Amino acid sequence: MENVTLNVSGMSCGHCVNAVEGNVGKLTGVESVKVHLEAGKVDVSFDREKVSLEKIKETIDDQGYEVK
Repeated sequence: MENVTLNVSGMSCGHCVNAVEGNVGKLTGVESVKVHLEAGKVDVSFDREKVSLEKIKETIDDQGYEVK
């Protein structure tokens, strides 16, 4: 498993947390995802052989947030 912490802007509430954790968590190969709302960070543990970091970032972008 690979672990990354992404800087994400635009998250401000519980809905944001649910949108990111829910949609990224559905991706095949993602073991865990945890949003740190106050810090604007998202921790993701994933299997690079099943899902790319780019796909994870794209999924966050699709929810209306910006991965920096």
